[in-house]
Amino acid sequence: MRKNIFFFFIGTITGIYLMYEIGQRSFPLITRAVAVIHSTQGNMVTGTVTFQKQSNGTHIHAQLQGLTPGKHGFHIHELGDCNCADAMCTKEHFNPTNQPHGGLNSKKRHVGDMGNIIADKQGDATLDIVDSIIRLNGPQTVIGRSIILHADEDDLVSQPSGNAGARIGCGVIGIAKEKK
Repeated sequence: MRKNIFFFFIGTITGIYLMYEIGQRSFPLITRAVAVIHSTQGNMVTGTVTFQKQSNGTHIHAQLQGLTPGKHGFHIHELGDCNCADAMCTKEHFNPTNQPHGGLNSKKRHVGDMGNIIADKQGDATLDIVDSIIRLNGPQTVIGRSIILHADEDDLVSQPSGNAGARIGCGVIGIAKEKK
């Protein structure tokens, strides 16, 4: 009897260890991601948005061209499907915690709420922020979701999505090669 309990105990410990080791190899830590932005039908937006894991959050860097001058709503949407002419196939803002819409610095906001990006007179826009809510790993990861650029300014208060108008640019967020 003791021999059976001993082997059961050893087998259980070995199984738990092996499951842990397999899990560690199956799900590597993602530290960098990128979305290449393509315009929706009738628009001219292009660019890239990169995400880099840091100790204090996720560094987000965007470089975009082909915008009209001014503010444009800038969000992460639920689905990484930019395969429709108007980008409506991306569904709504990514909101796994069921929060109200807000701005980047709002106490309560969707995970996908990044506020506005501002284009200059030439239609170019750059964004450089660190966000503590957006994650590259875990159950609320933004990997496989989409970045959407809107035609108009996000007012940061209208529910459920800030009244930012048509979707003019779309890019799927994918795992990127680690920078050395």
